[in-house]
Amino acid sequence: MSHSAFIRRVVLRNYKSIGQCDVRLQPLTYLVGQNGAGKSNFLDALHFVRDALSGSLDNAINERGGLHEVRRRSSGHPTHFGIRLEFQLKDGRVGWYAFDIGALASGGYEVQHEHCTIDGKGKGPYFRIEKGRVAESSETFPAITADRLALVAASGFAAFRPVFDALTAMGFYNLNPKLMRELQKPQDGRLLKPVGENIASVIGHLERVAPERVRAIQEYLRTVAPMVHGMERKAIGPMETLEFRQEVAGAKNPWKFLAQNMSDGTLRALGVLTALLQSNIDYAPTLIGIEEPETALHPAASAALREVLVQASQHTQVLTTSHSPDLLDDPDIDPDAILAVVSEGGDTKIAPLDDASRAMLRQHLFSAGELLRMNQLAPDRAVLERQSESQADLFGEPRS
Repeated sequence: MSHSAFIRRVVLRNYKSIGQCDVRLQPLTYLVGQNGAGKSNFLDALHFVRDALSGSLDNAINERGGLHEVRRRSSGHPTHFGIRLEFQLKDGRVGWYAFDIGALASGGYEVQHEHCTIDGKGKGPYFRIEKGRVAESSETFPAITADRLALVAASGFAAFRPVFDALTAMGFYNLNPKLMRELQKPQDGRLLKPVGENIASVIGHLERVAPERVRAIQEYLRTVAPMVHGMERKAIGPMETLEFRQEVAGAKNPWKFLAQNMSDGTLRALGVLTALLQSNIDYAPTLIGIEEPETALHPAASAALREVLVQASQHTQVLTTSHSPDLLDDPDIDPDAILAVVSEGGDTKIAPLDDASRAMLRQHLFSAGELLRMNQLAPDRAVLERQSESQADLFGEPRS
């Protein structure tokens, strides 16, 4: 890989179905498990951080159904939840950001603790917030309240701005062909939105600033949908859409079709490819999280999709969920790039592969896809036991 992972370690406590989680991420990481195991909840925890910073904590909680839907319930009793992200910035500096949120007797909530440290406490910028009060900080802090994340206020300081910008530049995707098919209002096209509702603006933006990216998207699209010869942004009055060139039996030249006439599979494939290849000289996401990119694709397209995932991860960190053996049918997939996700008693557990699975992959005895078909792609039980024996540490010093 030509870059280091942005998010290096994720620690979660009581987030949705995840009671305890402490994992490390690679430039390309596959979250692998059966439907309903809780893979999406892991992605959503990172998405929650982005939403809470780029919008508001209140909106991030309400969009997920309220606090009772975000925090995990234990033995019928509500619990606090927390998230810790250890990161490496583009300039090479490392740090960590963490917070936990608890309910109030009045029915509201508060940020109980929030820490951010770059380059180690005493070596670089840092702050520690306790229930809306600045306990420690390298900077003179503005006024803050316990119902909002303090990093939003701290983003006004040059010292903390890189952390804020990096965390809000993460993109998360579960593409919706219905919304991609509709006429769209022109929008900011630098970053594709979660369900693809601004894809025409993104393609238009890339046509202006990075036409080679559009050509790459078109080439891969033709690999997974051979009848499609290309597409471009098209204005229709005050709205916009995409116009596709598609081969038609008996026609000498490709016919043109608007997005509203294209299949769900073609539109979803385009959305996945655009999400993965949208990085350009003008703007690049720090992380791309994508839900089951193989959905609606023919199994024969898995190799091409896997190639795009690898190519994208050379420029942007990629985190993808999957339960597709076809997508994982590659002997060159690094065992460290796979996190196994299982659900036991309604509790989502996430860990690296066990020693037996890793050995078979490293010796090329089986591919990850073959092990998944045999139900042998298993999490490391020793790691899961360690996680269950002690409460996840959100605010300790980073481990080497």
